[in-house]
Amino acid sequence: MSITIDKTTGKKVFDTRATKASSKIVGKGYSPVKDKRLTTLPEPPPGAVFNAAEQAKYRDFKEARRGAADYMAMDGEFSKYLEDVYSAAPVPRESLTDDVEIVVVGAGFAGMLLWYKLQKAGFTDVRFCEKGGDVGGTWYWNRYPGIACDVESYSYLPLLEEMDYIPTMKFASGFEIMEYCQKFAKKFNFYERCLFHTTVEETKWDEDDRRWTVHTNRGDAMRARYVILANGILTTPKLAKIQGMGSFAGESFHTSRWNYDTDLTNKRVGIIGTGATAVQVIPEIAKAVKELFVFQRTPSSIDVRDQRETTSEEMSTWQTEPGWARARRARFARISAGRTAMKANDDYLAGKVADFKERKAYDRVLSPEELIEKQLNTNFRIMEQIRARVDAIVDDPKTAASLKPYYPYGCKRPTFHDEYLPTFNKANVTLVDTAPRGVTEISPKGVIHDGIEYALDVLIYATGFQWMATSTFNMITGRNGQTLSSKWKAEGTKTFLGLHSHGFPNLFIISGPQGGGGSFNFTDAIDQHADYVVWMLETLRNNMHTVVDVKKEPEQEYAEHCRIADITSQPLRDCISYYNGHGDAEPGSLAYYGGTRWHKFRTDAQTTLEPYQFN
Repeated sequence: MSITIDKTTGKKVFDTRATKASSKIVGKGYSPVKDKRLTTLPEPPPGAVFNAAEQAKYRDFKEARRGAADYMAMDGEFSKYLEDVYSAAPVPRESLTDDVEIVVVGAGFAGMLLWYKLQKAGFTDVRFCEKGGDVGGTWYWNRYPGIACDVESYSYLPLLEEMDYIPTMKFASGFEIMEYCQKFAKKFNFYERCLFHTTVEETKWDEDDRRWTVHTNRGDAMRARYVILANGILTTPKLAKIQGMGSFAGESFHTSRWNYDTDLTNKRVGIIGTGATAVQVIPEIAKAVKELFVFQRTPSSIDVRDQRETTSEEMSTWQTEPGWARARRARFARISAGRTAMKANDDYLAGKVADFKERKAYDRVLSPEELIEKQLNTNFRIMEQIRARVDAIVDDPKTAASLKPYYPYGCKRPTFHDEYLPTFNKANVTLVDTAPRGVTEISPKGVIHDGIEYALDVLIYATGFQWMATSTFNMITGRNGQTLSSKWKAEGTKTFLGLHSHGFPNLFIISGPQGGGGSFNFTDAIDQHADYVVWMLETLRNNMHTVVDVKKEPEQEYAEHCRIADITSQPLRDCISYYNGHGDAEPGSLAYYGGTRWHKFRTDAQTTLEPYQFN
């Protein structure tokens, strides 16, 4: 039976975790590289300044690509790219039409962290809906060769002490992280709370009953007092709209649905895309394929990774500090600059030294504009080093020129790898520079670019994900019959703390648009959000309230803060990137750029309770 009743609590217990689709779904991340030439950045050129000429070069690079990002709906014949290839068929179960206190959408780290915190606070009538066949979230869907964490795993993986676990590598393999998620779910009895292969299709608020009704693709119509969206920010794959895609006669798949039944050995393989996923994939598959053609529209910034194994000495030293993992994550969160966070000094993170850098003293407070200019010049020198690294490693001058990025550091997602650039020195690897418009035609035989047809056996799409546009937002109907998507379309994105939206009571959005609170470590942000949600639920319980909504005025104030923060820092993101909706997003509508101000908004609200309407 997939659904039983616990005789002690009277609550439903689920056994819907799917079996693994294939024993072939195994892999590793990247190993340490011993060649110091590959793990060291060249010094920046003397006198490197982000002057008018360099700014013009960046501007031309951006404008040439404006409007090139054109993506298609993955339905009809293209819906196959969304199929779950990692699990066997869904476990049969009855549809549920019962009442539950809390429904959480998502079983990645956000959902699992929520469960850990909720049950500690005494909330046990909790149910999770997950569209995949197992826990893991992004680590469930992304299992491509070479996958690894881009943030040091000692700070990224939550509850390491509670799990009595230390990652084997500084940047853990995605396969290791997936196993960690499974161990986490077993240890804290998460599996029995979760409905797998269950996609939430519609969520409606009933004002009279003060309940949400959650409809799923399994015929469920569950009634919940609270709904928490914990389904991530990069979960829905996207495909570039390319003429002739459906005609390709070979095998093809998206990197987030990696087909391990397809043997790439001695095959002619093409990969479209050179973002964060492709940077990890390309070095691995280049070792096996006969020929690899990499189709690149925009190069990524390839920084040093300097991977290493975790030593037994480190393990024993770290564990002498009480609360070592949480302390390390807190120290990591203090680092505000992205590259500094990724390259953070181990002595600082381990608590051996008080700070991660020497602080420069200023005789006055710098204005926001001065701070932006200072950061732009720093970022320019970093990018000069990254471009110099390309020249130092890649043998062919033409290929090297194509691999150089011209945009502010961090404007597009930074990547870190020590084997990516050397891969282009291999005889079986060809970079096809499709700048600035990208691949525009696919034939039955392969990819056509500039009149040349590249014959392929396998075509891999590394074309990324929708950013903060998960379909859940289009399925939620709040008060007065208004959907969340229609509200944001009419008014612009409006939230309070990224967690509430006026007119949608008892709904919490984890890591959604305008959601601050974290560092460059994503699990830090979801940890902050989960703490807030649990605090709010405790506040409701302690004051015998059952409904909370945010008032219109504080929501408007917060949204305006997000807009101004985005505009002020916009020069740091002056490129075409999913961070800014490929140049089309309204300021303040996506990611949060207000820094530590989020924490002030939060603590002020928690102290006064003024922003909230309780029943």
